[in-house]
Formats: sequence, C-alpha cells, structure tokens
Amino acid sequence: MVCGLAFAVLLPAGRIPMRALSLVIIGLAMPVAAPATTLQRLTMDEMIQKSTSIVRAKVLGSHGAWRGPDIYTWYELEVLEGWKSGGTSKIEVAIPGGVEKGLRQVVAGAPSLTVGQEYVIFLWTSRSGLTQVIGLSQGLLSVKQTESGDAVLIRPAASDLMLDKNGHVVSDNTLMMQLSELRARIQRVLGVGK
Repeated sequence: MVCGLAFAVLLPAGRIPMRALSLVIIGLAMPVAAPATTLQRLTMDEMIQKSTSIVRAKVLGSHGAWRGPDIYTWYELEVLEGWKSGGTSKIEVAIPGGVEKGLRQVVAGAPSLTVGQEYVIFLWTSRSGLTQVIGLSQGLLSVKQTESGDAVLIRPAASDLMLDKNGHVVSDNTLMMQLSELRARIQRVLGVGK
C-alpha cells in the first residue's frame, strides 16, 4: 500500500542532447522540496488479506504504455500457481514508471521484474481494472531454487521511507521463506480447509 506521493521524473530515453542534459543537471542541483515515495509497512498477513490475487508466475514479456499522464510498464505473466485468484493462466500487471515514445518516467520504490524470472506476487486490482503489486516492492518475492530443489522466496529490504500504521518511521528487513511455508500461511490466513 502506498501512502503519500511517488516521485516521478520524465527523461528522454536514449541519447540526451548536451543542452537538455545541462538543463536537467541544473534542475537537479537546485534545492526543491520534491515528494518521494512513502510506503506503509505491510505484514505478510496484511498482504494476504488485502490482495485481490496471490500468484506464483513467470514473466513472459513487457512493454511501456501511457495511462493518463503516467507511463507504466506492463508485464505479461504466466500463472503457474494461484492461491487467491480467478484461475486465469495469463495476467497483465502494471508497474508505475517505464519507457514509452522516447520518454522515460522513473518512480521511486517501483519494483522491476525480469523476463523469464519466477515470482510470487501479491496483486491488487482497482475498480478501474488496473492490476498492480500491493505495497510496490513489498508484494514482490523472487523464487529461487536451492541445491536440494526446494523453492525459496526472497525479497530485499525496501530502501524507501517506510512508516508503520501510526506514522512512525520503521526499517524494513530482507524477507526469506520457503514456498511451502507461504502456501500454509495463505491457507491459514484465508481460512482455507476449515
């Protein structure tokens, strides 16, 4: 869940002419109060409860596109396993920021997915139909295989400003857990099998 505003910068993609680069450097050097990304720390149980879908998926491809005044990177995912979803085999997820028509928009705190990589993703779909990762980077766990063949989920600690429910600044921690442990936790939190 995102609280506050995300800091976004639009830059031309590719080569930047020296004059434009000089203006960008001067603009960045001027002291300004710019909004930044502020995350509300979500527990694993909160992400399970608040998400509209939880899937293990493989990234098939991506493309940038405008949605209103913002650029999003749209990732096509092949759903390998779903714990809280409608059972579709492919879904599209929007991540704020990206490149479209020669412009790059950067959004602090927005995660980046890698084509071919597997993830467990906690998703939230708005009333307008936009499906995003809940809590920006908090809801994206990389799937890694151990030498013994077990699947382990890893999420590095978020480096962006994070607040607890009372508005106090808190630190995030790296998350590492077994995929089987997450499956059991999802079932327990959702009351599946009771």
